Amino acid sequence: MHVIVIGAGVTGTATAWYLRAAGIDVTLVDAADLPARGASAANGGMLHASHAEPWNAPGVSWDLLRYVGRDSSPLLLRPRALPGILPWGIEFLWNSRRSRFERNTLHNARLAEYALRQLRDLQRQLQLDFQFVESGILKIFQDPESLRRNRSASQAMADAGVRFEDWDSERVAAEEPALAPIAHRLCGALYFPDDAIGNAAAFTRELATAAQHAGVRWCPNTRVTRWRLFRGHINGVETSAGPMAADAVVLASGFAAPELLRQLGLRLPVAPVKGYSLTLDLPEVWRPRLPIIDDANKVVLTPLGGQLRLAGTAEFTGTDLRLNPSRVANVLAQCRRTLPRLPEYFDAATMEPWTGLRPMSARGTPILGPTRVPGLFLNTGAGHLGWTFACGSACLLRDSVLGVDPALPLDPFLL
Repeated sequence: MHVIVIGAGVTGTATAWYLRAAGIDVTLVDAADLPARGASAANGGMLHASHAEPWNAPGVSWDLLRYVGRDSSPLLLRPRALPGILPWGIEFLWNSRRSRFERNTLHNARLAEYALRQLRDLQRQLQLDFQFVESGILKIFQDPESLRRNRSASQAMADAGVRFEDWDSERVAAEEPALAPIAHRLCGALYFPDDAIGNAAAFTRELATAAQHAGVRWCPNTRVTRWRLFRGHINGVETSAGPMAADAVVLASGFAAPELLRQLGLRLPVAPVKGYSLTLDLPEVWRPRLPIIDDANKVVLTPLGGQLRLAGTAEFTGTDLRLNPSRVANVLAQCRRTLPRLPEYFDAATMEPWTGLRPMSARGTPILGPTRVPGLFLNTGAGHLGWTFACGSACLLRDSVLGVDPALPLDPFLL
């Protein structure tokens, strides 16, 4: 059996690996020259079953209206993007109803917990070099009501295997001295001991190399243009490098996936959500010991090796990939409010700003599994949880291709 996997981000590369490990002949195709050139390149670096909530939480419609056109806001809707995302946006808001949001959160939490177990097993097997640290993740709060809601959500996710600890501000300062200057502003924190961190781009490229050694064919600089069908069954793709035959195809690309599926009369409710990160070279004295999610400032701070990865913002701006300096500055300013001891000045030559388009499904869960077109499978739409879900969604997709019962029900994730 030969399977083509379209997309060499963390999701597609993991999918190619697990398919090949199951004995399937695999070709991995991407329009870029290297794996992890898109949304996997410089994300927040967190592997967190604890943070499985979709972005369409109840009340998100008010937040979007409140932040329209405000460059300094953590959630930004560009009016020019509205026509392109209107159908998706209606479905996004429909799924923000509390019952749907809570149900999708639990689906995500179960998948995330399963995915982290698969990642740990893979790491024991391959010993990849991607700055993997099982550090846990600390989420800090300044608003008691937000802390209460998050505590309640964490208790609900405990049934999915997501453990947490309740910390007061004194313990926060003791366990993470970098937060001592703002401890007086905190009303508490939640610590998730089973979460971890890692460099998604390094993981993707290391795994891609291992996959090639295992027999996966790697086709860079190859853009898929059309589908090949025989009697209604997918039997390959047309590409910029010529036709490719296959018994099945897995579409694991990001925000470009909907356009490809439209050729088959399928509507994929996935839209690009722009995020920013900034990677700083910092001496150990300035770096926090723990990865931190700041609820008030809507940023994440992740120590990765000798660097600190700052990430935040969600921007609905269509497919605009231009790096906006004001948004980068906004992420840095928000992080300074979390870590006041950060140096006032950074050498621009050592700062690595980045922006990317995360493929976000309208319901807030990834879209994976078979479609109504025989031979076509999906693994996309994970949004901000793509790195966390990668090994789990790839394993479920492998089982789907093989026709065996998956470890988790696929129904919540099907198109």
